[in-house]
Amino acid sequence: MANPTRRGFLGLVSTGAALLAPSARATSESAPPSAGAGDACILTPQSESGPYYLDPGLVRADIAEGRPGVPLALRLRVIEAGACTPIAGARVDIWHCDARGVYSGFSGQSDTHKVDQTGKTFLRGTQMADTSGWAGFRTIYPGWYAGRATHVHFRVFVDDATVLTGQTFFPEALNEFIYTNVPDYTGRPKQRLVINANDRVATEADPDHRAHCAVKEERDHYLATLTLAVSRKPATPVEMPTGRLPPVPWIKDRLAAVVPGLKRSPF
Repeated sequence: MANPTRRGFLGLVSTGAALLAPSARATSESAPPSAGAGDACILTPQSESGPYYLDPGLVRADIAEGRPGVPLALRLRVIEAGACTPIAGARVDIWHCDARGVYSGFSGQSDTHKVDQTGKTFLRGTQMADTSGWAGFRTIYPGWYAGRATHVHFRVFVDDATVLTGQTFFPEALNEFIYTNVPDYTGRPKQRLVINANDRVATEADPDHRAHCAVKEERDHYLATLTLAVSRKPATPVEMPTGRLPPVPWIKDRLAAVVPGLKRSPF
């Protein structure tokens, strides 16, 4: 999306998402914990790191590298579980796909599995938490790729040791509107079949939605926030399962899966 039209599109997206669900502009559909919430001091669940992690050594807040998409500010707060105290100086890495579902640094991607982004570093970066535990990034709203719900990966280090590897998920009503209305995300040859409700990582690793971020509208971007409660003990990153995975549950009622508050099952 060209810079001069970003604000106009942001207003369009906000209005449409609000029509889908009144809560879409403020929080995810399951009222996830946010900074200051009473249960935010419970350990954030580990989840698989996925196949696309790499450390390009880029300590930077702006990670978009000009990639087109809806502007997003992502703020992650690192605290110690139980004590609820911020961990100043914690290292936070994030990485995610672009509006078309492509990661930097790897080949064999996109809907055709033919896009090679080897050597690229877009949508990756590292920040050190401030005295309040906050690490902030300027990026774009992530897209989607087959088999996964919308997500951003994160890894937290304390004293050079990995203490948390996980993924944060986004409000499904907002995802749906962006992917069907904003040109940077539209025109895909396949339908998006996996959403929060039937994503294996989201449902198995995070059934209580502790890693679902809260999203609200700012003047010219969206702001996503999440508190990450960690133990100071090193934690080995979870690897992707090997072998044939079971098929994801079929969503029969998409509206029930997308709109919060509907009292009916999507399956």
